[in-house]
Amino acid sequence: MKISIITCVLNNEKHLEDCIKSVLGQSHSDVEHIVVDGGSTDGSLEIIKKYEKYLDRWISEPDSGIYDAMNKGIILSTGSIIGLLNSDDLYSSDDVLSKVSNVFEKEEPDCCYGDIVYMSPDLKRVVRYWQAGVYKNGSFRRGWMPPHPSLFVNRGIFNRYGMFRTDFEISADYELMLRFFEKGRVFPAYISDVLVKMRVGGRSNSGFVNLIKKSFEDYKAWKVNNLKIDPMIVIRKPLSKLHQFYKKQ
Repeated sequence: MKISIITCVLNNEKHLEDCIKSVLGQSHSDVEHIVVDGGSTDGSLEIIKKYEKYLDRWISEPDSGIYDAMNKGIILSTGSIIGLLNSDDLYSSDDVLSKVSNVFEKEEPDCCYGDIVYMSPDLKRVVRYWQAGVYKNGSFRRGWMPPHPSLFVNRGIFNRYGMFRTDFEISADYELMLRFFEKGRVFPAYISDVLVKMRVGGRSNSGFVNLIKKSFEDYKAWKVNNLKIDPMIVIRKPLSKLHQFYKKQ
């Protein structure tokens, strides 16, 4: 089973190599790694070229933001399963993609997801532990969502329900998962294990203005999918994450 991993990068020479090596080190034998560079002006391209023979495809060109870059990667990919690994992040162990493949082979889900941990920039300290838990009907209405970096999707689901909406600046990942889970009623599988280590940061979590914008876009995600929404979802969603800062791995 071929798994396509898409990494989008823009000026991240500091961490890109860790990300690429993380994919290279996977024990699963059929992995396609695609890197989509948004026109980096630092040393990111040199790192990409250093590992060029290990990458199945890479492009470097201006884009309209990270979700546009993700869509480009999905279009370029050829695997039956698609995952996205940001250039700041890495897999928690060398058998993550083997676990993913086993789940798809045994349970035949439309998608699967697991847990993630947010790490200090030096990867020595766990800052936040996101234990996703099993999805149940109505979970999104209670503020739940799966960690997007741990999500692996059957290609047919993208073909059926579409890719990332580029009219969302921050919450296109939330909108996509809402569309898949709540509107499309996909069949998900949960891997009760940490799949991804993320370095702390991220635009959607940085600054009060972005948090307000994210809340607005989260609300918009329900509207564009014609899903009935309780306005309190914009409060429940951030509140549902508070326990992640206290849980230890």
